[in-house]
Amino acid sequence: MARQTAENINTIPVGPLGIIGMPGCEELTDKIDNYLVKWRKTQAQEHADSIAFYGYQRDSYKINVSIPRFGSGEGKGVILDTVRGYDLYIIADVFNYSCTYKMYGMEVPKSPDDHFADLKRIIHALSGKPKRVSVIMPMLYEGRQHKRSARESLDCAMALQELVALGVDNIITFDAHDQRVQNSIPDKSFENVMPTYQMIKALVNTVEDLAIDKDHLMIISPDEGAMQRCIYFATQLGVNLGMFYKRRDYTTVVNGRNPIVEHQYLGDSVNGKDIIIVDDMISSGESMLEVASKLKGLGAKRIFVCTTFGLFCNGLEVFDNAYANGVFDKVFTTNGVYQSPELLSREWYASVELSKYTAYFIDTLNHDMSVSSLLDSSKRINKILIEKGLKEA
Repeated sequence: MARQTAENINTIPVGPLGIIGMPGCEELTDKIDNYLVKWRKTQAQEHADSIAFYGYQRDSYKINVSIPRFGSGEGKGVILDTVRGYDLYIIADVFNYSCTYKMYGMEVPKSPDDHFADLKRIIHALSGKPKRVSVIMPMLYEGRQHKRSARESLDCAMALQELVALGVDNIITFDAHDQRVQNSIPDKSFENVMPTYQMIKALVNTVEDLAIDKDHLMIISPDEGAMQRCIYFATQLGVNLGMFYKRRDYTTVVNGRNPIVEHQYLGDSVNGKDIIIVDDMISSGESMLEVASKLKGLGAKRIFVCTTFGLFCNGLEVFDNAYANGVFDKVFTTNGVYQSPELLSREWYASVELSKYTAYFIDTLNHDMSVSSLLDSSKRINKILIEKGLKEA
């Protein structure tokens, strides 16, 4: 299972590779580590005795850490293995609500704020010993609080600046809600990775009788904010695009937002066509299901929801009911955030794997190589569509 990239074999690594999986990221980190171990058993064998490739081939690249808590709930970060001179990659899922800690004898679930505080503790505990520190945060902490529309905090910008101030060199995220947040750290590396290929691969491997052409398939954007990712999706598949826009009541504020009055559709007819709704995330899912319901009312055939992250904040029952009523056929989200056993057991759900793609990124960056080919997935999308007979060569 060696990785076929000859140029990486002849490029000196930045430093010995190390991966830190933050609490809640153990499964994803293990998968990434397994890929790297398999690739590097055969990668750069001719340089095995070179001092520049010291520590290149190991049984595991994981660095052990600990985040003990005091009885009051306060914590600290502890590094348990050597990291001096390492090229470190810290993987953090700040939305894993299954992680808990003890506070005054109570079992408390970790909030995104708790996870982010733990991430900062670990970075601080490194004490500047690694050669380079990169943070891989699949779903960006506070990514939805990316712009100021009133007298309010800009949490995502503050978080990115905090990480940079602690010595982080690279920040890698997937499908940022608004990638313009990188303007808050203009002199540091910020990679916004789009998992379009992984989503399309899962779609064509899961859905039977999928016809990818303008007569049988359409991409739908659930709102104006998702248009950019939907345009890329539609262009790669060579199909038409439609969109909904949210008509809001700007005289009222509920939970910090103007409530949505109605979703209104703009675009060609969806009658008799399969539909792929593309967005960056599902929070409660109410808006997504309303869009799907309206499309069904307009005569849509099968509806597939493809979002990078599935939070399902209000539980799964609303999706169970919608699926039972034929509102949608399948939901695809990645394993970049926590997936509960209940979610994975649902007939209507399909998980999209990010571990191999992330391992490619880590391996490439560790060799200080360009990631342009990884960011542009056009060739890989084209290849899989041809292999599946969904496109002519």
